[in-house]
Amino acid sequence: MNPPDAPYAVALTGASGLAYGLRLIECLIDAGCRVAVLASQTAHLVAKQELDLTLPPRPSELEQFFHARHPASIGRLRAYGREDWLAPLASGSNPPAAMAICPCSMGSLASVAQGLAGNLIERAADVCLKEGRKLVLVPRETPFSALHLENMLRLARLGAVILPANPGFYHHPQGIGDLVDFVVARILDQFGVPHRLLARWGDRTP
Repeated sequence: MNPPDAPYAVALTGASGLAYGLRLIECLIDAGCRVAVLASQTAHLVAKQELDLTLPPRPSELEQFFHARHPASIGRLRAYGREDWLAPLASGSNPPAAMAICPCSMGSLASVAQGLAGNLIERAADVCLKEGRKLVLVPRETPFSALHLENMLRLARLGAVILPANPGFYHHPQGIGDLVDFVVARILDQFGVPHRLLARWGDRTP
């Protein structure tokens, strides 16, 4: 059973689609959840390239960045450095309630699949696997090579959820935000976090 105050970990890596991860953080905060944020070095590059956002390099500054974007995150969001081995997420004695690597680069996916745990993102994912916590990987790549698929299959067999950033269109999206919300809604469903991002199949109202 998860401790009542266990955070949901969201790791931002260098795959395209950083908007998914940022929206996920926002929705978790809106749902009243505690959130632990991690960002790889290449995630900073993607943020600038895709969204013209500059993610601060220091954890304390990254927290302030999210507090400024979403004031409700004050007191609910903590950011950790890539090599912060004293972070709670690094130990099976204090695992997150669940974790999403969103977006998940093929390099991060391969490292988690091999149990390398060379940084806090990989170690936190390793902790989730060994402690039986929900681990959701959101790869954003196309096409997938055989190696990519083999790594995904290995992780799926270990209990991870492979949730590609493939939005549906049956909800008649009106813009990019609707496509982002489709994927984020699926992640929140895996976490068991209630949301009203879009209508479910067969429902008429979100």
